[in-house]
Amino acid sequence: MPDAIVPSVLNSYVRDWNMSPGLEHDGFVFMTGFTGSNENGHLSSDPREQFEHAFEKVRLVLEEAGLGFEHIVEMTSYHVGLREHLELFKEVRAATVSEPYPAWTAIEVAGFVRDGAVVELRCIARRT
Repeated sequence: MPDAIVPSVLNSYVRDWNMSPGLEHDGFVFMTGFTGSNENGHLSSDPREQFEHAFEKVRLVLEEAGLGFEHIVEMTSYHVGLREHLELFKEVRAATVSEPYPAWTAIEVAGFVRDGAVVELRCIARRT
């Protein structure tokens, strides 16, 4: 049976959306896609801040599971305006992940549920 991973600051995912921020099954942690709003729900117009907040949510789920960024095996990032901010996203990502780097796919999308969001970040981690 999968185990939900719900850091307290992400309780709204369960309460408002009926989804777990993370779900562990057979040593893998599958994460919900995280947009770049801060813990108060504010969504900055600055892409860098959005990227940093999305990675922060991933960190919260990893820590709740007793893991770190080194446990991420796959990352998918969805972007509005991918070409305009890919280099900036790569900078923020490079400051977070380390070798061996996770597999990564970046995808351009038309938009997200939340107006103004420019990124959604989804990761899979594995216990070693």
